[in-house]
Amino acid sequence: MVSNGWDVIVVGAGSAGAALAARTAARGRRVLLVEAGPDYRSAEMKDVWRSPNPALALLDPAASEELIWPDLNAARTDRQGQELYWRGRGTGGSSAVNGQIAIRPPMVDYEEWAALGCKGWAPDDVLPYFARLEDDERFGDEPYHGRGGPIPVHRMPQEKWGGVDKALAQTCCAAGYCWTEDVNAPRGTGVSPYPINSRDGLRVSVNDGYLEWARDLDTLTVRGDSLVDRVLFDGDRAVGVRLISGGAARVEHADTVVLSAGVIHSPAILMRSGIGPATRLRELGIEARQDLPVGQGLQDHPMASVMLLLTEEASGKTPHDRHTNVCVRWTSGPGAPENDMMFVALNENVLAMGSATPGARVGSYGVWLNRVHSRGVLTLTSADPAKQPLVRERMLSDPRDLPRLRTGVRELVELARGPETEQILTAPLEEANRELLAALDDDSALDDHLLATVVDTQHGTSTCRMGAADSPHTVVDSDCRVLGVDGLRVVDASIFPFVPRANTNLASIMAGELMADRLT
Repeated sequence: MVSNGWDVIVVGAGSAGAALAARTAARGRRVLLVEAGPDYRSAEMKDVWRSPNPALALLDPAASEELIWPDLNAARTDRQGQELYWRGRGTGGSSAVNGQIAIRPPMVDYEEWAALGCKGWAPDDVLPYFARLEDDERFGDEPYHGRGGPIPVHRMPQEKWGGVDKALAQTCCAAGYCWTEDVNAPRGTGVSPYPINSRDGLRVSVNDGYLEWARDLDTLTVRGDSLVDRVLFDGDRAVGVRLISGGAARVEHADTVVLSAGVIHSPAILMRSGIGPATRLRELGIEARQDLPVGQGLQDHPMASVMLLLTEEASGKTPHDRHTNVCVRWTSGPGAPENDMMFVALNENVLAMGSATPGARVGSYGVWLNRVHSRGVLTLTSADPAKQPLVRERMLSDPRDLPRLRTGVRELVELARGPETEQILTAPLEEANRELLAALDDDSALDDHLLATVVDTQHGTSTCRMGAADSPHTVVDSDCRVLGVDGLRVVDASIFPFVPRANTNLASIMAGELMADRLT
């Protein structure tokens, strides 16, 4: 047996990895946390990334090049080409660059997880960990919430909402959608303020909430700018990792290796280590150790938008105004999955920045499929760790998805034609939505429009799916152990059986919290 230098190596300092590493080190285990991007202390984060408006940093080349993978692309649908897929790099991972949304999945997601064979992930199992991670300023004393945890949960007061926030909330309530003050209640549905992971108006990432205090522990070592090539094995047991740092290769050994490198890079590391679709691995000259469906099953939320040309009064007053403060969970119809749809107010459509007219006051209403059936694929293109995999999301490829998104878009257009929205517009909807409205009444034409224009919401999951050991879709068991090998686990959004009915940040942190208990 190879001697071990660490008790645990955690690969990736993002939402799950930071929480897992900090909690595990606090329990006395020697932890090495390695991160491909830069390591920096909380006080060193650029102010632009703290802003409530993520567009400021995403449009700042110096900021985005530092903390966003610059060469990671994805095709959203089978009719779209490859475009940048925003994923965070550096301590904090995507929690340092996302929209600061602290929304939980409804507990029906975890009921479905349990039914799929994910033992120990039912609502009663996960709720204590959602409570542990949060410091909910308004609902912290509720039995299903928490106070004093590493991640603050704030809700913007309505008087500080943007014009699009107010209009969407008003028009949805007038249309009969219920008002729910706390969307993070176990079965939260309807019109709600978006919970935000910020304090005093500034972003709080997992680097701030978990790693900053954990760095004082002599059991935690954080090593940035360290790109993991592959996992090392002794027989069928993982014993460490080979990484590249400063242009040189280095080997680190441990009793347990945990991959928390995210939906893209955890499966890529597994495949470079010989765990994945065996035929493809052999084509790349990689010895196949375990033939598992790694990289299969990718999901994200496909979103369509109705663009709004805003009055000066309805548009943002300062560059730091939040891009969104309101969401609407709803069910598309009889027989549809519960809360399978989401409306969002976008005072500034961050996901459509590339098509925005500079200086224009443009907001939008967005609708995305909250419960998705379509699945994409991530394919390794090279054994070189510096080469990104090929990512095809294949959104709307499952025939169950397009009809529901058509329903959502048509409902959204009706809402946008109401008086609550009209009062914030400088021009009719037709001026900014000609192609969408021309296709609205024809299913085939609308499908074509959606396949050509939908965006994802940067909520990628499910490339290393958790489930029953005998399922052909499973990569890790209910304790996140990779099937067929010992000492190797995956803990991040890649293990989710499906993309949850929520943004993914809190669900990923929860997974890190839960698995920290199971590792000790």
